[in-house]
Amino acid sequence: LAMITRIEGKKERNYCYLSTGNFNENTALLYTDYGFFTADKRITDEVEEIFQHLESNGKSDLDTEHLLVGQNRLRRELHKLINREIEHAREGKPAAIDIKINSVQDQKIIEKLYEASQAGVKIRMIVRGICCIIPQMQGYSENIEIISIVDRFLEHTRMYCFHNAGDTELYLSSADLMTRNLYHRIECAFPIYDKSLREEILACFELQWRDNVKARIINAEQTNY
Repeated sequence: LAMITRIEGKKERNYCYLSTGNFNENTALLYTDYGFFTADKRITDEVEEIFQHLESNGKSDLDTEHLLVGQNRLRRELHKLINREIEHAREGKPAAIDIKINSVQDQKIIEKLYEASQAGVKIRMIVRGICCIIPQMQGYSENIEIISIVDRFLEHTRMYCFHNAGDTELYLSSADLMTRNLYHRIECAFPIYDKSLREEILACFELQWRDNVKARIINAEQTNY
């Protein structure tokens, strides 16, 4: 996260940069990330609140509505979003989740994704690194498909998309689905409200999902073919 306060006339206005990766002069040459620059007060007010929370060493309240923040409501809200897809599936509505991350290891999140699969939610995941989910197990995770892409540039973007019966909600984040990210770090998942940006990000996901050159299919046998 980065926040810039600009004097415009006689007023101050905040602009914020939110990203799936860090400002690092070395990894910038190798990593691929999404960066989002905005003046949307729904976002900038909550980024300012996060910095106040950090400056007070955690003593100030952190009550965000739009941003999902680690150590606060990130895990809880992810569970809610998955549960909503589960309810849609049980009601016979379209239900799907698309995720792109570096690693998935957190046991509680994995159990919730298994539960969603068993309810009929279609789950597609692009997981570059550590993957502790076993997909395509009959009666357990047959609705989960996972691929990994390793190419010239390091796939570092994190995306969480919940299809919400046609009213898609999409978050970008610096957080992987690991216990350290959800519990021990102040990391942020931020919503993409602009429809055209959502469509662009999802189009990139679809291109990667159809990769038949660099992508490896993750399966229960761990053949990684």
